[in-house]
Parts: sequence; C-alpha cells; structure tokens
Amino acid sequence: MPFDLIPRSFLGPSRWQNWLDDEADWSSFLPSSGLTVSEDDKHVYVEAAVPGLDPDRVEVTFDKGVLWVRGNQSQEDKDEHKKFYRRASSAFSYRVAVPGEIDNSKEPEATCKNGVMKVTFAKVPQVQPKKIAVRKE
Repeated sequence: MPFDLIPRSFLGPSRWQNWLDDEADWSSFLPSSGLTVSEDDKHVYVEAAVPGLDPDRVEVTFDKGVLWVRGNQSQEDKDEHKKFYRRASSAFSYRVAVPGEIDNSKEPEATCKNGVMKVTFAKVPQVQPKKIAVRKE
C-alpha cells in the first residue's frame, strides 16, 4: 500500500493537537465512519464501532463535555516456526463534543454489544413553565 511508509501520527489529529486549545471541537478532525451521536427527550447516545475488541481494552473518558473513546489491539500469536513480516493490529480513537445539557449528577452508562460501544448520558430534565393562578380582587 502507498501509505505503509507514512507515519501514523502524520495522518491523525495528533499532528494538529498543538495548534488547538483544549476547548476545540475535535469531531471535525475525525472520520465520521464508526461514530453515531443521537438524542431523545431524556438521553444523549454515542455509539462507537469497536469491532473485534474486548471491552476491557477500550478506554472511555468524559471531560468538559467531550467524550473520548479509544483502544487498540494487536495480534499476539507466539509461533517459533513462523517469521512475521507484519502483524495485524487495530486502533481507533473517537473524540466528540456531546450535545445538549448533560446531567452531571448522574454517571454516564457504557455498554458493549456486538462490536458497538454505546455510551448513554442522562439529560437535565426540562423545566416546565409554572402556571400562576389569577385571582379576582
């Protein structure tokens, strides 16, 4: 492949990291494939593709309204009779600003099923307008 000689850091967002401050929206620098963000009235959902990865090898952090899901896996075959020229490995890193008003008093919930990591955030309940009774004098 023509990209075999290009360092991974050249292609990823880490090259631009020093140019941006901590409050930057990194979602515009990352590929959109493999990441879905949605919401309903009570929750915000972030789903990230983590195919073939053990959930113990996935790191999920949430700080200052930004969710970061990352992990890697390399093939660890031990065979004295084989000479390896290249070993299979996979790595990913998703970083996205979570939309909406997140309820920080409730812990986000992360689950992994069929190669999809799903993180659920509770939203702050919407305050309903208070009706004021009008009385006659």
